[in-house]
Amino acid sequence: MEVLPEGKGQGAPFRLRTSPVPGAGEAGAEVVLAAGALRDGDGRAAGAAGAVVEAWARVVGPRTVLLASPRSFCAGVECAIHTAEGLLTTVEDGAVFVRKQIVHDTHVVKDLERRGAVFVAELDEVLGGAAVVFSAHGVAPAVRAEAAARHLAVVDATWPLVTKVHSEARRFAARGDTVILVGHRGHEEIEGTLGEAPGQTVLVENVADVAALEVADVSRVSYLTQTTLAVDETAEIIAALRARFPALRGPGSEDICYATTNRQQAVVEVVKRSDVLLVVGSADSSNSVRMVEVARRSGCAAHLVEDASGIRPYWVENAATVGLSAGASAPPALVEDVLTALGGLGPVAVAEHATATETVSFVPPTAARTS
Repeated sequence: MEVLPEGKGQGAPFRLRTSPVPGAGEAGAEVVLAAGALRDGDGRAAGAAGAVVEAWARVVGPRTVLLASPRSFCAGVECAIHTAEGLLTTVEDGAVFVRKQIVHDTHVVKDLERRGAVFVAELDEVLGGAAVVFSAHGVAPAVRAEAAARHLAVVDATWPLVTKVHSEARRFAARGDTVILVGHRGHEEIEGTLGEAPGQTVLVENVADVAALEVADVSRVSYLTQTTLAVDETAEIIAALRARFPALRGPGSEDICYATTNRQQAVVEVVKRSDVLLVVGSADSSNSVRMVEVARRSGCAAHLVEDASGIRPYWVENAATVGLSAGASAPPALVEDVLTALGGLGPVAVAEHATATETVSFVPPTAARTS
């Protein structure tokens, strides 16, 4: 344990740095404390050492960890990962390229890189004639055309539900509708869907966008959504769209992924019994970020962590129950690491709260099957 001054002078705060917590990777924990946080019997500051004791007294202790279920990998993510793994096994000559991140999790990407996968931003980085995997988030038709022109061996790992949204975009545009796409600008899934009918599709991100929206014909309007949105916020946006465009038509079934919905519903239930929620997932994982937002809108403190090394001990100060979940792209092993790290702060009793059972499975493309 180290105590490092954060500035000069008697009143300067200081940083407490601990040794790595078991299971938390290479990094230890850090807490910034005010100078004189603990005082002696005469009211005089006991100094850094006293403040350290006071800080850890608030953090260390027994607690319950309430696991949300479902959590971690969904069937679509597992299929996409198995697709890349299968190709790495079956392709004998040349590298296996993956356009964008196969799924939005840095640990998954790094693991596949160690096995030989080469991740690229665009197809011009792929060697001519090589095998290339399209990520789970889907691609625009222009990307498919470029791959065909360059004679690349494409293996498509697009989530089936994303494929459904693309199909609906083409169908709605073909009947002459303006297609209103609800989602987050810049997300790979949105870029791919926009590419299906770019001249007829408009993006809205929030209710304010709906108020400013203008369409060519208010009687010919349809909507689609990104598959990893927050269910409650999306419902508000669709309600606003219906209020503005009474003739609005939508998809035959929900676009938001069942796994996204299940994980958000589990979070809503878990935070009712938790003092704080930790969600394991990468910052660019839309469904993981939405889980944190859903928890906060429920009134619970919530934090997104890439892995156990991202935990800050002060988050669990005086927390008798810590809720724990993980985004659909986060490996289950990372949840176990977080449990181990929390165990380093005191005895942990683990309980599980299940709100749904997932039985869906997908089969990887033929080219990526190992048996």
